[in-house]
Amino acid sequence: MLDAHAGSGGAALDAEPRVVLSARGLRRDFAGFVAVKNVDLDVRHARIHALIGPNGAGKTTVFNLLTKFLAPSAGRIEFMGRDITNAAPAKVARLGLVRSFQISATFPHLSVLDNVRVALQRPGGLGYQFWRSLSTLDLLTPRAEQLLETVGLHDERHKLAADLSYGRKRVLEIATTLALDPKVLLLDEPMAGMGHEDVGIVAEIIRGVARDRAVLMVEHNLKVVADLCDWITVLQRGEIIAAGDYATVSSDEQVKIAYMGTAYDD
Repeated sequence: MLDAHAGSGGAALDAEPRVVLSARGLRRDFAGFVAVKNVDLDVRHARIHALIGPNGAGKTTVFNLLTKFLAPSAGRIEFMGRDITNAAPAKVARLGLVRSFQISATFPHLSVLDNVRVALQRPGGLGYQFWRSLSTLDLLTPRAEQLLETVGLHDERHKLAADLSYGRKRVLEIATTLALDPKVLLLDEPMAGMGHEDVGIVAEIIRGVARDRAVLMVEHNLKVVADLCDWITVLQRGEIIAAGDYATVSSDEQVKIAYMGTAYDD
């Protein structure tokens, strides 16, 4: 798709935030079935990028390829200018490419605060060492409380995670993900199963998170995508059929056909 500023002597392009995660010619075969084919993707710093498409479009497979839970059959992936095509999942997470489910399994019988303190052990070099003294964990309390303030959970910090509503548990998962200090945060359907009020809360949290890092998200709620995302890539049968802002992709005929008119009723 042509860039609207392509003829402006490069000034507009120079103003674009830097690309922090990119894929070129990404492909994944499963026993002769092509799940992802020739996917090119650029995720930019301080931008929210949505990956959308009908069921079976290949969105989760692309996520798995980017975070190295699947190896690509072809193509190249770069993160912060580094080739990570053949890197292990743990390595790319340490580099700062973090997918929400990697550390989103909260401990139900720990408090909200302790869940975040446990997550903070990794970037602090403590490595989930549960046998360490409480005084050692206490050193992490100020940062944990700051993260909980960021996501609006500070007043519930002493509650057990098990006692949170579903929507608030998802918010806690985002807080524990942020504890790893990601440079790029990948969120797989962060609004799934939420009520209207929680959707609004989480959308504002994601907007705040994206002020100083890139966010790539798979999301089926297109009202959220329209309101929240700076750039949208649309997949169908493993291939990109459209990319651009919401106005661009929502008016694309291939996108309308792919959703068969149902996308605009969500």
